Amino acid sequence: MSVKVLIVEDNPVARQFLTRVVRESFSDVSGIGEAGDLESARRMLGVGGAAPLRDGAERYKLVLVDLELPDGNGLDLLKDLNGHPATRIVTTLYSDDDHLFPALQNGADGYLLKEDRFEVLVEALQKIVRGEPPLSPAIARRMMSHFRLGESQLMPLDAPRHEFKASRPQAAVYAEPDHERLTPRETEVLTYLSKGFTIKEIAGLIGIKWFTVNDHIKAIYRKLNVSSRAEAAVLASKQGLV
Repeated sequence: MSVKVLIVEDNPVARQFLTRVVRESFSDVSGIGEAGDLESARRMLGVGGAAPLRDGAERYKLVLVDLELPDGNGLDLLKDLNGHPATRIVTTLYSDDDHLFPALQNGADGYLLKEDRFEVLVEALQKIVRGEPPLSPAIARRMMSHFRLGESQLMPLDAPRHEFKASRPQAAVYAEPDHERLTPRETEVLTYLSKGFTIKEIAGLIGIKWFTVNDHIKAIYRKLNVSSRAEAAVLASKQGLV
């Protein structure tokens, strides 16, 4: 299927990763746009007070939206896209109810965790072609505990869109954690983690045992108050830790 995609993500590493996922997911991608903030995304989509797109311009059929952006909340972009024909998929690190349900209430057609494996994300996006909602496995389990999915909650990209209806809306909560100072070695490990190296690869690059690298990663997660490689990488980039 031919699809033009917009990736709204401020982290360049995450943008590159999602670009790879999109190209692997669809056989005919007519174009992939990138926006690092809300203002750029609104301008590229012609919504939210931005100048409308010129007549005849190819419109984005699929928009991947991060929830935390430098100039605001991705939920605002979801609201701006109400009535827009694009399919809206949240791509985030957050799997809790305080992020999930507000996103669905504001029109998200799917919810994917960036920390999922490459092949898992590809498989999830390919469900759009079959008219199925793209959901990370952990998110699908969480949603099923709150409300039942209908037989067809999401139509293909070229068909009229449908919205999820969550049973209990919640307000999104964004907290800025206090971080302990990383040691030079932990910073080095975090830098390699952010570049996508595996634990064994990092061990070889630094010249230490893999289980020592694992200990450093545990310390990094504790100090940064995160629970995944992807979350640590994004947070490190945003906070200028690497």
